[in-house]
Amino acid sequence: MSTLPAEAVTAGVPVGRPRDEEPDAAPLAPRARLFPALGAVYRAQLSRARVARIPLLFVATFQSIGIMVLMRGVVDGGSEARAVVAGSAVLVVAFVALNLLAQYFGQLRASGGLDHYATLPVPPAAVVLGAAGAYASFTVPGTLVTAVAGSLLFGLPLGHLWILAAVVPLSGAALSGLGAALGLLAPRQELATLLGQLGMSAALLLGVLPAERLPGPIGWARDLLPSTYGVEALARTFDTHPDWTAVCLDLAVCGAVGVVSLAVATRAYRRAAVR
Repeated sequence: MSTLPAEAVTAGVPVGRPRDEEPDAAPLAPRARLFPALGAVYRAQLSRARVARIPLLFVATFQSIGIMVLMRGVVDGGSEARAVVAGSAVLVVAFVALNLLAQYFGQLRASGGLDHYATLPVPPAAVVLGAAGAYASFTVPGTLVTAVAGSLLFGLPLGHLWILAAVVPLSGAALSGLGAALGLLAPRQELATLLGQLGMSAALLLGVLPAERLPGPIGWARDLLPSTYGVEALARTFDTHPDWTAVCLDLAVCGAVGVVSLAVATRAYRRAAVR
């Protein structure tokens, strides 16, 4: 009866296998693809927002309707009324997609929550886009209620409010990307909260107030705020015969800014996640 060599028994190496030959390592699980990972993050964030953000959405809607009621005393109609209603509707998007998202990512970074996402096999873009999409989607009911209430308050036509189907996602993308970038780039959570509040205040002052009543330098600042292009697109549709070319151009600017801001936010997420 044959026996194993002593050195093979000691080393635990089967006969016929060289000592330096190692067993094959188990393959790593494949990294999740972008769109399935994006869908998973979006559903998780939407479920979380549905539970935690409903009171804040009510506040945002009530705030916008209150602003329109106050402005009703100084604005009778015409282009100024259209600007007030459109600005108040988009302000709901700014409150949630810019302000709350900046606070969320600032808190996530400060509490170490980014480490959890960094351990998951999902692309960084899926995390940023999923959270931004969920927060932007969460603004749809409040924006619609504000636009309808404002149209009835100022006697504006309701026939073209379907344009909100384009205004909300494109403005939401631009403002969500900006909010996420502010939250991820701010060195402290308190600063992220402050920047989110300042961004929402800018959307309030520069979006709700009629452009013709703003001083020159402030009007230039208005042109730099991406949400104002969504305001202009929505305001144009209240005309009897809207200039659809101008509406599409304003929406295209929102979309382009959204792509850039979300790309900046994704890059900021990568930098924050590896620290």
